[in-house]
Amino acid sequence: MFSNKVIIVTGAAGNVGRAVARLAAERGAAVTAVDALADPLNAVVAALPEPARHKACAGVDLTDPAACEALIARVVGQFGGLDAVVTTVGGFTMGPLAETDIAVWERMFSLNVKTTWNIYRAAVPALRQRGGGGLVGVGSVAGLKGGGQMAPYAASKAAVLRLTESLADELRADRIRVNAVMPTTIDTPQNRAAMPDADTSRWVTPEEVAEAMLFLASSAASGVTGALLQVG
Repeated sequence: MFSNKVIIVTGAAGNVGRAVARLAAERGAAVTAVDALADPLNAVVAALPEPARHKACAGVDLTDPAACEALIARVVGQFGGLDAVVTTVGGFTMGPLAETDIAVWERMFSLNVKTTWNIYRAAVPALRQRGGGGLVGVGSVAGLKGGGQMAPYAASKAAVLRLTESLADELRADRIRVNAVMPTTIDTPQNRAAMPDADTSRWVTPEEVAEAMLFLASSAASGVTGALLQVG
C-alpha cells in the first residue's frame, strides 16, 4: 500500500503515533518518525522493519514554523520527496472555567492546533512537487459537541476540524487531500490509569486509530478529502 512512499509521523513515540509508524513501515513506507524525546523515539525506529530505511528526528518543536520547515527540507533531502504527513501530536485537559487559567487555553491551542497548522504549512510545497499527497490529523468527537469542564480542549479540537475542512477545500486543486480522524476514548495505559473504573470494552485501540489514519493517507482514499472520520 505504501511501497516507495515517504511518510512523516509526528508524535511517533506516543501510543497512536507508534502504531502508525509500525503499520506504515510494515506496508512499505519510508518513515520519518518525529517526537520530542530521543530515547523512546529511537526505540520506535529500531523496532521497525528494516530500521535503516527510516529516520528518527527527535527534539523538533512543532510549535515553531521554522523548525517544521527545516524538518521537511531534511526529509526531502534524504528521501527525494514527501507523500504524506500523519500528525498525532496533541494534548488533553479538563477543568471548570473559573479555575482554569488562560495558559491552559493557550497550551491546548498550541498542542492541538498550532502543531498541526505548522507541519501542514511546511509540507504543502513538498507535496505539490510530488503532484499531491495526504495530510491526516487527529481531531476528537469533543470537537463536534463540547462537554462540561472541557472548553479549552473541545474548542481546540473544533479548530482542528475546521482547519481540516478549510485546507481540504483550498488544496483540492493540488491533489493534496486533508482529512482527520475523531477518536473516542483511546485504550492507552495513561487513560486506564486516569479512569480505573471505566468500561474499557467500548474504547478504541491505538491500532484501530492508526488503521483509519493510514487509510486516509493512502491511495485507497484518493477521492477522499475533508473527511472527519469517527473512530470508536
